Order: sequence, then C-alpha cells, then structure tokens
Amino acid sequence: MKSDYQADIDAIGKIDAVPTILDVVCRTTGMGFAAVARVTEDRWIACSVLDHIAFGLQPGGELKVATTICHEIRQSGDPVIINNVAEDPIYCGHPTPAMYGFQSYISMPIFRKDGSFFGTLCAIDPKPAKLKDPEIVGMFRLFAELIAAHLDSVDQIAVSEQLLARERAFGAMREKFIAVLGHDLRNPLASIVSGAKLLMRRHEAEPDSRQILLLMQGSVLRMRGLIDNVADFARSRLGSGLTLDLEADAHLLERTLDQVVDELRTAHPDRSIIAEVSVEHAVPVDNGRIAQLLSNLIGNALSYGDVDKPVRVSAKADKAGFELAVENSGTPIPAETLANLFEPFARGEGGRNVEGLGLGLFIASEIAKAHGGTLGVTSDASSTRFVLDIRASSPARKNSSHPEPND
Repeated sequence: MKSDYQADIDAIGKIDAVPTILDVVCRTTGMGFAAVARVTEDRWIACSVLDHIAFGLQPGGELKVATTICHEIRQSGDPVIINNVAEDPIYCGHPTPAMYGFQSYISMPIFRKDGSFFGTLCAIDPKPAKLKDPEIVGMFRLFAELIAAHLDSVDQIAVSEQLLARERAFGAMREKFIAVLGHDLRNPLASIVSGAKLLMRRHEAEPDSRQILLLMQGSVLRMRGLIDNVADFARSRLGSGLTLDLEADAHLLERTLDQVVDELRTAHPDRSIIAEVSVEHAVPVDNGRIAQLLSNLIGNALSYGDVDKPVRVSAKADKAGFELAVENSGTPIPAETLANLFEPFARGEGGRNVEGLGLGLFIASEIAKAHGGTLGVTSDASSTRFVLDIRASSPARKNSSHPEPND
C-alpha cells in the first residue's frame, strides 16, 4: 500500500545530502541506526534510513507513533538525548527503549521555516553512547536545520514551477489571441488598402482628396506593418517560428524592393528616401519577408533619423549572396540600447513615432535568421546603418510545401 506521505518521502529522497548526513551521524556517534522521520499526530514514517543493526525499517516503513519518543518531541518541540537508558533518570523506566531494544538515543526536531513541525533526525543503538556532548548536539541541530532548509527550497521550487506553468499557459493563450486577432484584422485592412488605391486613381486631379488619401494610405501601411509584426511575434513565441516560401527570381526581388521604397515615399512625401538597388544574380529568398524586413528598417530610420537628411537604401545580389542596407543620419544609438536592440519590445529613445510596439527590429532579425543570414547594426555620430547579409550558402528554413497564408 502506497504511503499517504509519499510526497514527504520523495522530498527527503531528493535531498542529496541526506545519505551523507546519516552516514556522518553514525560514524561520529558510533550508533548503528539513523533516520529522518516524518512525524505527525498519528503517523511515524521513515523517509530515509541508514541501518547497520538490522533494525528492519526501510523508507516508507512505519512505527506506531504513540510508541515512539519522537511523538513526545513533536509535542514538546525539544530534542531528546540519552547516553544510557539504564542510567537515565527520566527514561530508565520508559517503555519505548525496552520495546525497540536500544540503550542510546538522540532525536532532533526538524522545524520548517513557517514554524511547522516536520519530524525528526534520530539515531539509536543497542549500546550506550556519549551523546550529551555540545559538538554532537550542535551537529544534529545543524543537520536538522539543513534538512528543513532543503525541504523549504523544494516547496518554493514547486510553487515557482506551478506559477510558471500557469504563466506559460496564460502566455500561450494570450499569444494565440494575438495571432488570431492579427489574422482577422488583415482581411478588413486589405479592403481598405484596395479602396484607397481605387480612390487614388479616381481623384488624381483633385489635390485635396489626393492628400487625404495619401494620409490614409500611410496610416494603412503602418497598420499593416504592426499587424504583420504582432502576428509574426505570436507565431515565433508559439513555437512554429518564421518559415519561408523561397523563390530565386532576380527581377522579382528587385521589383519587390523598389515597391517597398515607393510605398514609403508615398506615405512620407516630406522625407527623402534614396535607393540604389542592383540585383544581378538570383538569390533564393522569401520576397514577402524581405519586403517586410525592408519596410521595418526604413520605418525605423524614418522614425529615428534626422528629418533633414535622406534615408539611404542599398541592395545588391550577386553570386556571393544578398546584402541589403538601410542608413540614416541622426543621434547615434547608445551602447546600452544597441546591445538589446533586436529584443522584442525594445525601443530606442528620441524617436518621433512613439506609437510602435517595439517589434519591428525583432521581426527583421527573425527574418534574417530564417534565411540563414544576419542582421547587424553600427551607429556613430555620422550615421546608423543596418545591414542584412545572406550568403549564397546560408541554410534557410524553407517551407515551400506549406507557405504561410497571405491574407
């Protein structure tokens, strides 16, 4: 029959120091039996045992609690030390020594941090022993406190693990909600994008209407970027990561980069974006992801760069691989910020666009990693420069059979 106190037995069993403690107790005192016992009002259970005298108890074994001196220790809270039962004025006529056949006995209470009584660290032997010695008593007290401290630590770890499990479950639920929300927002946003483009064509000759539509288009582009970043963040946190639909098409890549630059020029007509794109060699990339990365980098440069200086974009693809750089002038990024710049929700100081979630650079970095490439940054008084570098031999996380939905 499994003990009702198996958790206590397991807890003591997980304390690596306990077998050593029992061995030191027996060697120091010369006694043949030592144990850590769980003692309650109605139970005495051996949790760990060292038995050189064939006393007959194993972990999980029990004694009738009323027949033990540990029962009295639980009630008084004081240790009991007997050098020689026959000569002890208090215990010479006590029934327990005769029942269990011992002459020497020592038992130290184990109290938890909250003051509750756990049990005892005890030892017995059929021969007398010199136990009423300050060093031996101090050793037993220290060992009892050490066992109690370990038990408290085990409980604290268990509580922490429970809290962590709850937090993870809540976090997973929250991230699933974010992912679903981002997915469901894409369809109405796509309708707004299409409507804005249609109205732009119809109102090209009306300056006032065109200006309003330009503002709408800029807002829609920023909303789309936010939704994509949030959805990708949730996807990466939920474990699926960013997968790629790779395509090696030099013309398509060049057109994709030009389109991103044109969109951001339209959304920010008061800013200068200078682009030099030269794609001479087909490099396998996910064009949609590269567009997202470039949009995030240019958006970051527009937010934090000097408004009177241009944002410069350069891209080249050759047999060695693909390199894409975005550079802006302005206040350099502090070293302490630079170290965590690609962490989620990290945001620089001094930017004008403070509505961002701080996910753009994190997602850009994840896109670079998914391509087997790197995204680096340098920043000094002259400029801040982000560089995506994808070598031709870089392994990418390809998912051509199950490309991500483009809603």
